[in-house]
Amino acid sequence: MGSSGGNRTVHSLGRAWRGCEFTAPVQFGRKIMNIAVAPGLLGAEAAAFLRGKHQMLIDGKWVDSQSGKAFDVFDPADGQKITSVPEAGQADVDLAVAAARKAFDHGPWTRITPTERSVIIWRLADLLDRHGDELSQIESVDNGKSASQARAVDVGFGVDLLRYMAGWCTKIGGDVIPMSVPGDWHAYTLREPVGVCAQIVPWNFPLLMAIWKIAPAFAAGCTVVLKPAEQTPLSAIRLGQIIQEAGFPDGVFNVVTGDGRVGAALVDHPDVDKVAFTGSTEVGKLIVKGSAGNLKKVSVELGGKSPQIVFPDADLDHTISGTASGIFFNSGQCCTAGSRIYAHKSIFDKLMAGLADEASKLKIGRGLLPDTDIGPVISQEQFDKVSGYLEAGKRDGAEVVTGGERWGTEGYFIKPTVFAHTNPQMSIVREEIFGPVVCAMPFDDDQLEAIALEANNTPFGLGASIWTRDAGIAHKLARKIKAGTVWVNAHLTNDVALPFGGFKQSGWGREMGREAIDLYTQVKSVAMRL
Repeated sequence: MGSSGGNRTVHSLGRAWRGCEFTAPVQFGRKIMNIAVAPGLLGAEAAAFLRGKHQMLIDGKWVDSQSGKAFDVFDPADGQKITSVPEAGQADVDLAVAAARKAFDHGPWTRITPTERSVIIWRLADLLDRHGDELSQIESVDNGKSASQARAVDVGFGVDLLRYMAGWCTKIGGDVIPMSVPGDWHAYTLREPVGVCAQIVPWNFPLLMAIWKIAPAFAAGCTVVLKPAEQTPLSAIRLGQIIQEAGFPDGVFNVVTGDGRVGAALVDHPDVDKVAFTGSTEVGKLIVKGSAGNLKKVSVELGGKSPQIVFPDADLDHTISGTASGIFFNSGQCCTAGSRIYAHKSIFDKLMAGLADEASKLKIGRGLLPDTDIGPVISQEQFDKVSGYLEAGKRDGAEVVTGGERWGTEGYFIKPTVFAHTNPQMSIVREEIFGPVVCAMPFDDDQLEAIALEANNTPFGLGASIWTRDAGIAHKLARKIKAGTVWVNAHLTNDVALPFGGFKQSGWGREMGREAIDLYTQVKSVAMRL
């Protein structure tokens, strides 16, 4: 993903993404493990959680791995160790799946009324909102992102989604079907929960992507084993604690931590009924292959290379700020990041100058500082990947309008980068970079018909945006673009009721909206001869 936004979106109109409330202390020290080194670094709750012991949640109990192995988690702002978490093995996965299976087959979760289930999910939303500052600080330390943006988007949107899905508990039903065969019949359909769900979430929006998946699963009556990304497991652990506080029965929600081998064990497990995954297209293909053992239901939200198409009549001030946030939000680590810009040649230079100006205004730094707009990318591996693309763009002859290099001397910071006069043969145009890097290309009047073909010239199809005042152009082009979401005069904005997912190699299925309920339910037909 996932991407970000929603009822509390920080989509930039002017500098609106600076406008999120955040009341945490602003002092910052170097090492999280030694909180005393930096008094006032965090709120008391977040500091206590980070100092504490971090375990996995299996069947309502907090446990270490069966092997006793653990792995370290690092702060991407300086590469320092934050803490250690258990490294799950096959035995731990088996226990977690068995707990989820028992809770689904024999526990109270599937027997309580829809209203009771709705109340528990709504209570979870209230608790997440109450712990919002704490969660956003944990997310900032673990992921590097702006804590103020995490409070508004990651937590705020997650709370809204839980409340939206809580309403679906009482609205999941079937239909009465008229039969045409001889005799008197009463026929109807039931929509039932699919069962035990393995949910594997990425590191770019760790908490929010977990909520995107657990909210419809819980609403449908499923049970969950969540596997967070190994780079960012901490908010999932804290989420488990809050889920217990909300009163979910044991085994309904389980957390196992570890690397891709843990995900593979879940995908391969015969007692898992469904896999939901957000991450790279390469791993998504492996998920699909691995799920074939018992023909699990699978939904995958994968990569993107989303175009932003700017017409000469666009409101340029609005477009400059909007296209900038479309690529630079969350340090460009969004599946729907608007990483390809096609702009009419009459406004191309103005747009490039405006993007460079927006980039220069963005405050780069540690996410706990309240004025930070852009934090680090997630890891040394991701830093090296993005840096490699920066060098490839320069080597292939792209014009560096701004950025193009690291920021600072420690941590994994990349300056917001704009490449102009790129072409489709360049790797920076073809491949997903997943960093604050955008490639821009001009087009002329005689290329208007071809612009949709160029926008679709990618194996991905997750998002796209059109910037114009002409409603006719917008609607015609929106029909031609092969993407799961097409925005007009916006980019990245989501809503809890709006289905989200991809075309082509950007994935299968839709999250959010009523379509998300379909991912976690299956239809049973009942036909009774009277």
